[in-house]
Amino acid sequence: MFDVLVLGGGFAGLWSAAAATRLLRNHAAGNPGADSGTVALLTPLPDLTLRPRLYQADPAAFRVPLDRVLGPVGVHLIAATATAVDTERRRVGATAADGTRTEVGYRRLVLATGSAVVRPELPGAELLHDIDTLAAAVKLEDHLRALPDGPDGPGRWSAVVIGAGFTGLEIATELVGRLRARAAPYGAADEVRVTLVERAAAVGEGLGEAARPVITRALDELGVERRLGVTVTGVDAGGVRLSDGGVLQARTAVWTAGMRASALTEQIPAPRDGLGRLAVDARLRVRGVHGVYAAGDTAAATAEGGHTVPQSCQAATPLGKVAGHNAVADLLGLPQVAFAPDPYTTCLDLGAAGAVATAGFDRALREGPEGFEKELKRAINETWISPPVDDPQELLRRADHRVSQRQAAPSPA
Repeated sequence: MFDVLVLGGGFAGLWSAAAATRLLRNHAAGNPGADSGTVALLTPLPDLTLRPRLYQADPAAFRVPLDRVLGPVGVHLIAATATAVDTERRRVGATAADGTRTEVGYRRLVLATGSAVVRPELPGAELLHDIDTLAAAVKLEDHLRALPDGPDGPGRWSAVVIGAGFTGLEIATELVGRLRARAAPYGAADEVRVTLVERAAAVGEGLGEAARPVITRALDELGVERRLGVTVTGVDAGGVRLSDGGVLQARTAVWTAGMRASALTEQIPAPRDGLGRLAVDARLRVRGVHGVYAAGDTAAATAEGGHTVPQSCQAATPLGKVAGHNAVADLLGLPQVAFAPDPYTTCLDLGAAGAVATAGFDRALREGPEGFEKELKRAINETWISPPVDDPQELLRRADHRVSQRQAAPSPA
């Protein structure tokens, strides 16, 4: 039995395990003879996937080995998929890659199993790509690399992206450059077409009115076409069919519409919101279930102004730190801390056309010197979100819930 068992190896899970270890160590150092405790992280994958970067080329590189991050501080890594949670017995059922089943006991549990894109049920749905996981992003990259070897004809260098929210806009604007890089050696760069399909009447509806003109100008600059107010009714090898009867010829189709919390939340006897996230209090305790905490995309936590945190890496990291800290504080009878994240911000990559940054839930534009937004996005992707490797002291320093993500990361070169 582990003192703290964390389910999920994403940002929330990693930082939950690190924060729990930090408090256990600090307590043991200040109390001679105290048990240093045990922390385990259960995940089927050996790496942390830098999920916010999966719209970019060469996604196979966007991962960090968990054993080189958490191993040096003594976190036990259990390579398995959690399949069942029994909160009364305080046991988690899990299955390893070879099919071996096991049960893992815990004194306190942190559920940080993330979210997944909601795949559609429509003819040809199996042909749709997504960038929700590293494996899916690599599959899309392999598909793009194989385009030159495919038959010539309509749609060879065209892509359709379904969903014009944050993820859809980032992959659509990035695909323009990625497709042109593949097509240029064949004299076909001018044949590249990228089309956004969105059922709403405008792109980026949840990103704020102030950002929309910037986004629209970027799409126009890159030549990204839009089909608004329509949905997809089917997909085949040659294109995408729309609800208005239109057909978009394209060899590449990417689905980005809709996210939902891990189905494991359904095994916790607690209220859930419309995205499947568990109701938690200010200390990230799952409401009505003793000894269970939630973090990241599984937690419907409250941010500033009474808003619910978005499903994002930006929220997952501080959620993880607070959940891990509080799980240990609960065990040791120490004061718990309330979740108090940095003010909400966004930074949307727009490919070769730049980026746009906003502040607050009212999405006010963040402005600075020319190129500020793109440099900010680069710093986030390449520096801020990456945990330290082979550096236990730095990991535990950054695991302090009082250290923000920006404060924690070294300055970009």
